[in-house]
Amino acid sequence: MDALNLSTELIGFLFIISIAAGLIDTLAGGGGLIVLPALIMSGIPPLAALGTNKLQGTMGTATATLMMLKNKKISWDAVKYMMLSAFIGAVIGTLIIQFIDPALLSFVIPVVLLIIGLYFLLCPTATEEQRPAKLSMTKYRRRVLPFIGAYDGMFGPGTGSFFALAGVTFRGLGIISATAEAKPLNFSTNIASLIVFIMAGQVIWMIGFIMMFGQILGAWLGAKCLFISNPKYIRYVVVIMCFSMLFKYMVEL
Repeated sequence: MDALNLSTELIGFLFIISIAAGLIDTLAGGGGLIVLPALIMSGIPPLAALGTNKLQGTMGTATATLMMLKNKKISWDAVKYMMLSAFIGAVIGTLIIQFIDPALLSFVIPVVLLIIGLYFLLCPTATEEQRPAKLSMTKYRRRVLPFIGAYDGMFGPGTGSFFALAGVTFRGLGIISATAEAKPLNFSTNIASLIVFIMAGQVIWMIGFIMMFGQILGAWLGAKCLFISNPKYIRYVVVIMCFSMLFKYMVEL
């Protein structure tokens, strides 16, 4: 897709937005809530905005994933098959969205955000304490991750929060461990969706590359914060992001 004629001010604005999105995505998920409206307000068609968002978001999640691996917050052997399950789901979701109206998801997303926000707000176990898993790894890969991946492929905002919630709920992970594990999963879904959007010609490369640099900086800052944060503060960030996204969707309905 051809690049749009954007002013220097607007390009600078999108760069700053991408930094904020990278930071928020790494800590709690939901960076797409900031990026997508900014891209659409810039005059980019919805599908192209989704594709361009995936381009810049992929670099942010890649940066966060590398930092998690480098600091041994996750291991490649532990996440590689989970990434494959999420990847497959994202491919399916991205193919589906090419043929349906993305606005249909606006009726489902607020309900999901409310559930996630209330869970992290009220559940006393949403800390760094490990708990027994409710699903085996095989069942988790087959029954949970593909559906979250499909959601990311179809729309995306809040996917990092969904992966973190799944880790806490079904695998018994502490919130920081679940948030760290969410990064490679989100990276795999971003890559899957990006491939499909590129094949469909729904990526504006100039804007995406500019925002990629902002995502790298934001994700680096977010990962640094995650390493030194108290678990309860990460929990509060997730709650704030979920209810912020919920408020945005309710206002727009």
